Amino acid sequence: MATRDLAHRDDAEPELVVYGTGWCPDVRRSRALLDTAGIAYDYVDLDEDRAATEFVRGLQQGQRRVPTLRWPDGSFLVEPTDDQLRTHLNRATRTVDLAG
Repeated sequence: MATRDLAHRDDAEPELVVYGTGWCPDVRRSRALLDTAGIAYDYVDLDEDRAATEFVRGLQQGQRRVPTLRWPDGSFLVEPTDDQLRTHLNRATRTVDLAG
């Protein structure tokens, strides 16, 4: 069964889905950046969700690197730095202040 952290959702669809694992410090770092910015997202733990793992492997030519972040428009980032994530979010939202 999938582990989905829906605490970060409001009534609207989330801007993105974060695929990760509980043990990965990069996943924790990316989620902390999103939380601080108030960005809504679904979290899927790949250690708990085989179908999500296969989806991520499809995006990454067979690899399973985390975090993987996917937006509704189909764009995605794999193991982004904080700067890469901020840049993508700024392009996607244009109204979020992610200075840091």
